[in-house]
Amino acid sequence: MEKIKFTFEDVGESVEFFVLEQTKLNGSVYILVTDSQEDDAECLILKETASKEDGESIYEVVEDDTELLAVSKLFEELLEDVDIEM
Repeated sequence: MEKIKFTFEDVGESVEFFVLEQTKLNGSVYILVTDSQEDDAECLILKETASKEDGESIYEVVEDDTELLAVSKLFEELLEDVDIEM
């Protein structure tokens, strides 16, 4: 499982997440990340909002309920052994 570092620009803190899956829906890129490899780990669905020339991407947490439901169902289909609870 790939581990990547996210930096929160507003507070200057960095956090590492494990990337479980990546998908595209309606032209937008989404990633499913978790902070732990344990079975009942918390996860976040992040949406790529911009891509810089240096290869870094900018992601935001998906908060819109309709978008979150659609993307979570897609991730559940891609990862057959994963249940996403909201």
